[in-house]
Parts: sequence; structure tokens; C-alpha cells
Amino acid sequence: MRASRLLSLLLLLQSRGRMTAQELADELEVSVRTVYRDVEALGSSGVPVYGDRGPAGGYQLVDGYRTRLTGLTTEEADSLFLAGMPGPAAELGLGAVVAAAQLKVLAALPPELRSRAARVRERFHLDAPGWFRGNEGTPHVAEIAEAVWQQRRLRIRYVRWAQVEVERTVEPLGLVLKAGTWYLVARTDDLRTYRVSRVVELTASDEPFDRPEGFDLAEYWRGWSERFEERMYPMRVTVRMTPNGLKSAQVLLGLVAARELREVEPEGDWTTVRVPVESLDHAVVDLLRLGPEVEVLEPPELRERVIARIAAMTAVYQR
Repeated sequence: MRASRLLSLLLLLQSRGRMTAQELADELEVSVRTVYRDVEALGSSGVPVYGDRGPAGGYQLVDGYRTRLTGLTTEEADSLFLAGMPGPAAELGLGAVVAAAQLKVLAALPPELRSRAARVRERFHLDAPGWFRGNEGTPHVAEIAEAVWQQRRLRIRYVRWAQVEVERTVEPLGLVLKAGTWYLVARTDDLRTYRVSRVVELTASDEPFDRPEGFDLAEYWRGWSERFEERMYPMRVTVRMTPNGLKSAQVLLGLVAARELREVEPEGDWTTVRVPVESLDHAVVDLLRLGPEVEVLEPPELRERVIARIAAMTAVYQR
């Protein structure tokens, strides 16, 4: 709190000029004695503030002095060092820029804020990719980012899910980093999303385009993510689970199922639930991970597949 108050005091003197101790105390909602201590602390930290006695006296900064950092609170200074994300910034070609910006911010901060920001950088680290996943190769992400910024069309060669290569001329509208994976949101005949690691060739053009009026990247991404999850989990199967099964399923069956199962209240020894799955093949593997804590009820084909898999496993261990 004190570091934030010191910065507020400095900005008050910078914006209003000479102010009395009482005026500063009223603005900061502290005592006059606290103002005296804060002014002394500013002076000790190198800020050229001085005071005049008498009826027309007060505190003011040396003429011409202006802080190089306007309106930055303690929390805002902290956030700059949490939001740097050196890995993604480097992929965008901004690694050196982020590092230089952080150095400039550190140099401009008052000592108390400077030491706090340095501690944040030392003690907190953001690692965007999920567990057991390395960073994807994205050699074209910096070029794509430049085209997004300059509003220039791109010609891309892209590998689709079925390993089929296609060529597209796209209008790049934005980049999204999701769990360590970069996605390009672009317009062709309509709005589409491309996984940047699947772009195998890229040609930038000098041809500009106009962004769609009212386009909101964050809003588009929310809607696209929901639709993507629905496409990935188009089926629902009926099972019954023990209380332990419900807990285990939230870890073992993936985020989409976990989100729905968290809302389920156990109904005794067994609770009947509907579980989203990618396909029957995936469902057999996923549900068997829960062992005796789950029983498949519907569809009959899935129940028969699970029974057959259990029988085959039993035969192996009874040899």
C-alpha cells in the first residue's frame, strides 16, 4: 500500500504543482504526519521534492522534473512482469522488445516499486504449454503476426486433419495462444481458425484488406471454442458411477466431461449420468480406465464392446 501511495503523491505534485501537507493528506486520505514521512521517503529515493514554510508554503517538485511513469500502481507494475511471457513473445519476434521494455519500466519505477517488480520476476514464472507437450514448431508465427498488424493478405499452404494439403488466400484477423498452441483466426469466404503449426508454407502480399466491422477476437474465440468442443464430443453415453468413479472421471475423462460431471451430485452407491465422448472407440478405452467404478448402460453396442474387452483381458491373465 505504501509504495502505491508514494506513487500517487508523486503524481499529485507532478499534475497540480505546489500542494500543502494538508491538501496532500486530504487527497490521499492519510494524516499530515504520514505525508511528512512519505515526502521524506520520496526525497531519499532521489525524487527532487522540496518544501517551503509559511502561509504560502507547501511541497513541490523541482521545475522541469517529471516522472517517466504516469499512473502506474503497484499491482499494475507487478502485472507487467507477470504478463511478459518470454516464450510466446520470442515466437512473435518480440522477445528483445519485451526485455527492453521491462528494463525501461524497472529504471523508471521508484525504488520501492522497482524492488517489488524485481521480486515478482524472480518468484513467478508463466509456462504456457500443457504438461507432456513440447512447444510446437511455428516458424511462420512472426510473419503471420506482422500480417495481422499490417492488415495484409497471406497465401498459405496448410495441412488439414486428414493430412491433406490445401492452399488458401486469407485475411489474418488475429492470433490466439491456447495452452501453448498458436491459432490464426482469418477470413476467407467466412471466418476460420487455423493451427499455425500446420502452416507449411507462407507468402506475404502487399495487398491490404479491411477488418470486418465490429469483429471482436475474444468473443469469436469463445464461440469457436464452444463449437469445437461440441464437434469433438458429438456423442453421449449413459453410464452409472460410484462416488469414487465420479471423482476419478473428472481427472481421467478429459476437460469436457469433467466440466459436466462436476455439477453432478452423487445419489447413493451408484449415480446414473450422461457422459460426452468422441466416439465409441474412444469411450471403450476411456471408461475402462475407471475399472469397477463405472458400468456402461447405453448404447448396447458400447456395453457389448466393453464386455468383450474385459473378457479378452481376463483370458490373458487366466492362462
